[in-house]
Amino acid sequence: MAVTLLVLPLLGSLGLVLGPTGASPAQAASGCSGRLAKSVTFSTGTLRVYKTRSYACAVTVASKPGARRSMKVSLQPRGGSAVVDSGRFTQLAGPVKVHALNRCVRASGSVGGSSASTGWILC
Repeated sequence: MAVTLLVLPLLGSLGLVLGPTGASPAQAASGCSGRLAKSVTFSTGTLRVYKTRSYACAVTVASKPGARRSMKVSLQPRGGSAVVDSGRFTQLAGPVKVHALNRCVRASGSVGGSSASTGWILC
């Protein structure tokens, strides 16, 4: 009984030091917080859209990271301007983030010559 009383607080302290373990490796690599709301796979990559209470965030991830190639991600709230990140990247375009409290958003992404888009989501 005494051992249990000593071990439980230590385990709780370890959890506070290490932090939450709920973030997936893909989410940590993307730079977006929140839950994965939509994922669209295309031949050269994946477009991922994440949602928190107030914001939407998007990234385009290359399926085969390595050489620099043209990549792009775009995220637009309904009634607002699109936020775009484009260039020659090895693995990831983005993250791009927009305020999306009670607003639909649409996202698009491309890697090389292939692309994907979501249409209006999170409405």
